[in-house]
Amino acid sequence: MIFETLKTSGHEQVLFCNNPDAGLKAIIAIHSTVLGPALGGIRMRPYADDDAALTDALRLSRTMTYKNALAGLNVGGGKAVVIGDPAKDKTEAMFRALGRYVDSLGGRYIGAEDAGTDINDMEHVYRETEYVVGVHQVHGGSGDPGPFTAYGALQGLMASLSRKFGNEEVGKYSVAVQGLGHIGMEFVKLLKERGAKLFVTDLNPELVEHAVEEFGAEAVKPDDIYDVAADVFAPCAFEYSINEQTLPRLKAKVICGTANNQMSHVVGTEAHERGILYAPDYAVNAGGSMNVSLEIDGYNRERAMRLMRNIYHTVGKIFELADKENIAPQYAADRIAEARIASIGKLKLPLGRTAPRFMGHLRGEH
Repeated sequence: MIFETLKTSGHEQVLFCNNPDAGLKAIIAIHSTVLGPALGGIRMRPYADDDAALTDALRLSRTMTYKNALAGLNVGGGKAVVIGDPAKDKTEAMFRALGRYVDSLGGRYIGAEDAGTDINDMEHVYRETEYVVGVHQVHGGSGDPGPFTAYGALQGLMASLSRKFGNEEVGKYSVAVQGLGHIGMEFVKLLKERGAKLFVTDLNPELVEHAVEEFGAEAVKPDDIYDVAADVFAPCAFEYSINEQTLPRLKAKVICGTANNQMSHVVGTEAHERGILYAPDYAVNAGGSMNVSLEIDGYNRERAMRLMRNIYHTVGKIFELADKENIAPQYAADRIAEARIASIGKLKLPLGRTAPRFMGHLRGEH
C-alpha cells in the first residue's frame, strides 16, 4: 500500500524514525531533489494515528517542492513530522535523536522550524547534524523565520490588491485574519503598521485579546470569521479552512494568507468562478523558506529581504498567466513551478538522456 502511494505521489524517499528511549516517532518525507536537497520544516503535532502523520508528511513535502520551485530556490521539497504534543512532549533527547536520522540522509533533506517547533528545537537538532537551518545567529543562522514569512505574505497581498482593486495601498482595505499563531500575529502587526482595518479570530482567546489590545483589531468568533464583510480573507491557521461549506459564506474579494493547503483545487476553481481572487498559498508563504535557504550558502539579511520582495512579482506573474489561460491561479502557479522543475531537471541529466515523465506525479491538491 505504501509503495503504491509513493508511486502515485512521486516521492523519492520516506524515512520512518523510531527511538523509544528518546520518545521519538517521526516521519521524514523527501518528495523531490531535482532542484537540490529537499528543504522543508520539522512539524510537531499530536496526530490521531500514524496514517494521519504520514498523509501530512507526504502532502506537505509535495507542497514544498512547488513552493521552492516557484520561489526560484535551488532546493527541492521535503518535510518531517514528529508525532507528539508540542506543549508537553518535547525533550532535548527527542530532537537530538531526530537530528541523527536527518544526518543519516547525508544532506538529501534539510530541516527547519515549522508548526509546533521553534529555534530551541532546531538547536537540539543542530547538535547532531549540520543539515538544519533556522538556527541561532551565533551559528550563522537566521533565527526565527516567522517574521520573514509574514513579510513575504505582505508582498503577496499587495500584488493581489493591485490586481483586484488597481492599487496596493493596504491601509485602504479591511482584512479578516483567521489564526493568530506566531506567523499570523506577525502578519497582523504588519497590516496594522500600514493602516488596515483588522478582524481577527483564533481558538485561543488570549491571542485574540492580545491582537485587540496591541493592534486595535476587532475580535470575531472562530466560526463567524467567514461571514465578516472584509475586503480580504487571510487564512493563517489550519489546512483546508476554505471548503465547499465555507466558501459560499465569504464576503471577501481576495483570499491571501499564510496557511498551507488553504483549499483544494476544486474549491479554488469555484472561487475563481465566483470572482474571488486567490493568491496561491505556497507562493504567498514562501518567505520563510526563502530566508532559511540562504543559510546553505551563507546568510545575509539584506539579500533575504530583497529575495522576499520577489514574491510580489511572482504572484503578479501567476495572475497574468491565469488571466491569459482563463484558469484558476493555483493551476497557473503549478504550471510555472513545474516548468522550472522540468527545465532544471534536464540540465542535470547526462547528454543524450531525456527528463523523466514526473509531472503527473507532481501535480496534485496543495
